Amino acid sequence: MSCRATTLLLCLLMAFTGAAGWGQESATRIYDNRLSPIKDPGPLLADQPRYVEPIRTGPRFAAATLVDDAEAGLDVRAWRFSYNARGIIEVPNRLSAKKTAIIVVHPWGIDDGQGWKSPEPAGVAFQCTPFKNKLVLQHMADVINPLLKAHRGRVGLIGYSLPGTEDTIRKKLYRSIRHTPSDAEGQEGAKELAQKLKSFKYAGAPLPKEIKVSSDHPVRDYFKQFPGLDAGPRFNNAGFWDLPIPVAKPIDVAARDVVFYDAEGYSVVKDFLKKNGIRHVLLAGYNTDMCVISTTCGWKNFRQDFNVFLVGDATLATFPAHDTPKYATTAAVSFAALDLFITQGSWIKAADK
Repeated sequence: MSCRATTLLLCLLMAFTGAAGWGQESATRIYDNRLSPIKDPGPLLADQPRYVEPIRTGPRFAAATLVDDAEAGLDVRAWRFSYNARGIIEVPNRLSAKKTAIIVVHPWGIDDGQGWKSPEPAGVAFQCTPFKNKLVLQHMADVINPLLKAHRGRVGLIGYSLPGTEDTIRKKLYRSIRHTPSDAEGQEGAKELAQKLKSFKYAGAPLPKEIKVSSDHPVRDYFKQFPGLDAGPRFNNAGFWDLPIPVAKPIDVAARDVVFYDAEGYSVVKDFLKKNGIRHVLLAGYNTDMCVISTTCGWKNFRQDFNVFLVGDATLATFPAHDTPKYATTAAVSFAALDLFITQGSWIKAADK
């Protein structure tokens, strides 16, 4: 076949399937956006009050089903906030389970017994103090792991994002976009991880006892030399961030679960998910106000190519001046609701046939 004939055939095929979307993605429909007031609604995100302050504001409105897949396997009720609508809009969705991925952003395994731990006396990582890290590990055990166990085998994919690239140790521990380790590799990788993490000296400099400040700008000079967060080698010790960060111990990682690495970029993740037929992402993880938004597997990336639902009680925000994350998390989730649908663990259910 000549080049001209090949080009003509390609053009005809694109015209038939839709050049922008190649098939079903180019199809459109008219969505009925009429809203109905909900009388006496219960609070939102009320299942995990230790971790997320429930949302009790009104008014609330009910809307029509938005995502309505054929052969839907998941009912996912969700809500968003609209200033223009003057309230919260609740939207039912019916998702194909096999076309759905649950992605957990940055479940870092620190202070969990695997060997990676907060440097003393002043080092910071993840939630930045051992106390806060312990609380987040409990959240993983109470909320994240049960969510994954409830839907593993039903959804198309479960994944986690971690910093860095696929190093030789984590390649043996976790399935990635390019490699599925054997049981023997997993056992070897676990030993190597323990040895690597144990060999590091988790000690850095103490807090400064004296700070030199000017007469005119003592506040500026004070914070410049003693900021609220310094996660560099001064307090964490050089090489701390080069260690292979594992998935946290409270999460039972299955052999078919996939780890994505931030430094490899979003396009790699997107292509892998598309190749595996994923259209929807249920997003969880840490931290709601930072990494869940704008890292490689953050919602600002995913919403360009997938239908994204943030699982509001399966995420925690940073809480620097508090001993509880619940107020910071509800604020971060509420802000995300301007651009994103929010669901919760109890709203993700097997679809009625």
